[in-house]
Amino acid sequence: MTTIDNSSPMGVTNLPAPPFWICVLLGLALMLAGFLVLGDVMLVTMISTIFIGWVSIIAGGFEIIHAFWTKGWGGFVWQVLLGILYISFGAVLVGQPVASALILTYVLGLVLLISGFVRILLGISHWREAGWIMLLSGAFGVLAGLVILTGFPMTGLWVLGLLLGVDLISHGIGWLAYAWQPTTRSA
Repeated sequence: MTTIDNSSPMGVTNLPAPPFWICVLLGLALMLAGFLVLGDVMLVTMISTIFIGWVSIIAGGFEIIHAFWTKGWGGFVWQVLLGILYISFGAVLVGQPVASALILTYVLGLVLLISGFVRILLGISHWREAGWIMLLSGAFGVLAGLVILTGFPMTGLWVLGLLLGVDLISHGIGWLAYAWQPTTRSA
């Protein structure tokens, strides 16, 4: 019989936990970045849209190169078409960042609304297995989707930046919480 000791700070990958000061520094830096992002959510929304566009263009280029490189694998035409689609999508995002931010925000609102309804249904069907957590999560998803969609198009200019800022702050809080775990105080 094999037993596993989970008390070691080494974790599953056998890498040591980062030192306390690194965790604190990373947490504070992420929180600061989050507050800076929240300082001008419209600018960050535009920058995010342009960044997503360039990443899409680059990914499309690699997809087309990959199609020619691996011609014998099959699906050549589909890979080229997918690459063209990525490049076209990216060109629209880069060329029209305001309109693209509106489109991305509208799609985000729809996704949140639909996924919220699905989570509510899952929460109800799995009520005995702590389904209330899924139900609550779904309710927040539906509420967020409705806030985005009912305030559209004005929400399209600030929602993406707000979400990025909140995500950075919560990620920073997560690193700070990790830093103060008893097993990470090894430095």
